[in-house]
Amino acid sequence: MKKLLVTGGAGFIGSNFVHYWIEKYPNDLVVVLDALTYAGNIESLNEVKDTENFVFVHGNICDQPLVEELLVNHDICTIVHFAAESHVDRSITGPDEFIETNIIGTYSLLKAAKKVWLDDGGKVGHRFHHVSTDEVYGTLEADDPAFNEDTAYAPNSPYSASKAASDHLVRAYHHTYGLNVTTSNCSNNYGPYHFPEKLIPLILTNILHDKSLPVYGDGQQIRDWLYVADHAKGIDLVLQQGRLGENYNIGGNNEWANIDIVKLLCKSLNKVFSNDSSLQARFPMAKNAINGTSEELIEFVTDRAGHDRRYAIDPSKSNAELGYKPSETFESGIEKTIEWYLNNEDWWRPLL
Repeated sequence: MKKLLVTGGAGFIGSNFVHYWIEKYPNDLVVVLDALTYAGNIESLNEVKDTENFVFVHGNICDQPLVEELLVNHDICTIVHFAAESHVDRSITGPDEFIETNIIGTYSLLKAAKKVWLDDGGKVGHRFHHVSTDEVYGTLEADDPAFNEDTAYAPNSPYSASKAASDHLVRAYHHTYGLNVTTSNCSNNYGPYHFPEKLIPLILTNILHDKSLPVYGDGQQIRDWLYVADHAKGIDLVLQQGRLGENYNIGGNNEWANIDIVKLLCKSLNKVFSNDSSLQARFPMAKNAINGTSEELIEFVTDRAGHDRRYAIDPSKSNAELGYKPSETFESGIEKTIEWYLNNEDWWRPLL
């Protein structure tokens, strides 16, 4: 039986990981610590809140005494650290919260883990797993090879800079103090419980409301996309088989330009609405989708400051060492995502 502390477990990727873990390992204890900021939603945990081995704690990762208390009282052996401010646009207009949560918060967690697991208890078999992003590597040109674990860090936004700093702190606590750590750097995730200001859910919900579909610049920014449940599986493999002190890139080998993502979602929703009169009745405002003309809603807007042109993950190390391979194709993952948003209006509508 493992006893996990999952920080940010009410957020997008964190909540999906909690669902994944409880379903796969029902006898493990999962303690979620989340500050429930704008992107943390307790409703994302409704399906597991009454599970016997699930505990939710409303609190901040910067509260070191609270974290120490949770580690001791629940005999936690594993921290899976998702908690982070993650929206690049918000980091540009208000970077302070990103420095506080992503750097100071991670530092507080590391201090708590060191104190409880090393200084006080000498806990054998502990693990601090840090969830990071491909954005720490910077940007790629069209013909550059994908990021691998040896790619030099070159963050270009306050968000990615704060995540890079947290990655370095985790590494330092392993090499300096002997804390058992692993880090994973993932590509763009999509799927259920994704906050509606992010690209895919934003486009989906805007189509449903017949609102404009904003596309930065020329829309040719390229990202590698990964279904969120496949990310959870990758983290599981790192926890089970990953070498201590190592970084593992988790990606989908699935590069798409932003404008092509938007057009795919338009085409997919046009098709869904054309075959479903009940859906047309539920979302009568989605006039363009009903008429098969969602692409007419696309609007090119001023590009984001310092917008990275391309991200791509080379998952060869995770494939070779961990046997990692995504289960979902992009087509199947997008289909599941659209279905989830159409069937879970009660979750996303209050967030708009």
